[in-house]
Amino acid sequence: MIRVFEPEITKEDINSVLKTLKNKDISGSSKIVKEFEDSLCKEFSRKYAVSVSNGSVALDLSIQLLNLEEGDEVILPSHTIISCLSAVIRSKAKPVFCDVDPKSWNMTAKNVKEVITGKTKAVLLVHTYGLPVEAGKIIELCLSHNITVIEDAAEAHGQYESNKKCGSFGLISTLSFYANKHITAGEGGALLTDSRTIYEEALKMRNLDFTAEQRFKTEKLYWNYRLGGLQAALGNSQIKNLKKTIISKISQGTVYQKLLSEYTNMFTLPLEEYNGIRNHYWVFGIVLKKDNIRDRVIKDLYDLGIETRPFFWPLHLQPSLPNNFKDQNSNLSVSENIGKNGLYIPLGSHINKKLQTKVVTNLVNTVHKYF
Repeated sequence: MIRVFEPEITKEDINSVLKTLKNKDISGSSKIVKEFEDSLCKEFSRKYAVSVSNGSVALDLSIQLLNLEEGDEVILPSHTIISCLSAVIRSKAKPVFCDVDPKSWNMTAKNVKEVITGKTKAVLLVHTYGLPVEAGKIIELCLSHNITVIEDAAEAHGQYESNKKCGSFGLISTLSFYANKHITAGEGGALLTDSRTIYEEALKMRNLDFTAEQRFKTEKLYWNYRLGGLQAALGNSQIKNLKKTIISKISQGTVYQKLLSEYTNMFTLPLEEYNGIRNHYWVFGIVLKKDNIRDRVIKDLYDLGIETRPFFWPLHLQPSLPNNFKDQNSNLSVSENIGKNGLYIPLGSHINKKLQTKVVTNLVNTVHKYF
């Protein structure tokens, strides 16, 4: 089976984890966790970092830190991971969906502007699949309306926009270190900010409201969202190879672009660049130009030994979306189209050009059957 992704674990990664294990620095309060957070601050140009157990938790805490009230609105793209929606709903705020650009598959300032109301309190800015959102324009728009911006940079490690690092936009940024991310800790996430107030409250929120002054006497019923020392050791080592990982992904993405360039009658390919910014190919996504064959294509390819993944299912169509949020009249046709016709194919250090050619040959032959 050619897996859709396998993490690259180097000898340095293994040694970093083994060293931490030998030193018994395995808890969430180990010094390696603080070292990892300091490395994140440096890599993403932020003053403060709070590591947590996963990226979904980072989103949850970020939205909770806004102290939103029932009826407050948070704008987010319909084409994104369910964690974004869950975080908004758990905060008691109202999710308001915007569509995405048909070429970049990302939300734009125009998309956001179309759904801003007097009740909009925040925008959840999400970079998707290796290309960045036009963050600078969205930040400018939000500033003019006194709207807070939260940035989800889980899929944009090492990416730039408006001459700034992704992960450095807005009041708070979030990261994920799941196994398929450019920086992985297996699981894990982080919240980044330049606000000392946000940082100090986030520290308490991830650790049961414990403080150095009164460790077991708490004011609020917070959860335990700590990241373990072994995960931090792996993540800290992985940061050192980020540029190498991106170069490799771009190289593989370029190969796929060339192999698929003569089949644009069947597929919409990802942009090689957007607004002058090169695609980092967190994944290599394609959108089928024939409706309602995607799931059959995924199954056929799996039977041939090739694993793929569907695109995100639109948030506004999620069965889990509470009924009182389902009747939104926004035009979300792009999210719906790529949600039902998009998939991404194997990418990563576990495959080479020969295997990429095999993937494309089988993909083309499989899709051709349904045209």
